[in-house]
Amino acid sequence: MSGPEHAPVVVLVHGLGLNRHTWQWHESALSAHYRVLNYDLFGHGESALPPATPSLSLFSTQLCDLLDVLGIERCSIVGFSLGGMINRRFALDHADRLDALAILNSPHERSPEAQKAVEDRAAQTAQGGPGATIERWFTPGFRTARPEIIALVRDWVMANDPAVYTQCRQVLASGVIELIRPAPPIVHPALVMTAENDSGSTPAMAHAIASEIRDAQTIIVPKLQHMALVEAPSQFTEPLLQFFDEKLA
Repeated sequence: MSGPEHAPVVVLVHGLGLNRHTWQWHESALSAHYRVLNYDLFGHGESALPPATPSLSLFSTQLCDLLDVLGIERCSIVGFSLGGMINRRFALDHADRLDALAILNSPHERSPEAQKAVEDRAAQTAQGGPGATIERWFTPGFRTARPEIIALVRDWVMANDPAVYTQCRQVLASGVIELIRPAPPIVHPALVMTAENDSGSTPAMAHAIASEIRDAQTIIVPKLQHMALVEAPSQFTEPLLQFFDEKLA
């Protein structure tokens, strides 16, 4: 953990195939104001393999158990992609432990045809392991200008156990179903963000997520793609700080 010892706790939850280092471009700015907890999901980075078949509830429980071990009663959660599904599951499972949540580039309800296509692609991952989808996460200009970042992210993804990666990709594909129009609804302060050209976590999805959470704020970052928070960190860090400063004051 980093940041002032007695400040409100903000937890960072990375996305599929990534690890806690995803937040290296944000953590110092956040920890100047808040107590930041940054960790690896089961099966990612330096965490243990999942103790059961991966699911949103398993990852929600992992975070709750981590908070218990650290003696943290309440927190706010920033979740990216799969992490933005996990923090919504946490809001439903452990509402009394949560102050606010930020949902970044995270998927939501798809048409029946699109849902089937996503689930089919997730199943096909079993044959190919972590796939070569990284290029569509970044804009062409960034891929040309910053090949070292592309290589770094590719190394993170390729370091995953193929079987676990496949299971987690299936959670990303099918887990949205349990988050659509939840009853009771999520009532915590929420910020929902995505990028204009994120094909898997579209602006329409961001607006749909926000419409199901009372008074949620929505921000669409122009021109960028799925890994916009790496390509243009300040366009996420600044709204996050403004949101938490307002909601956690």
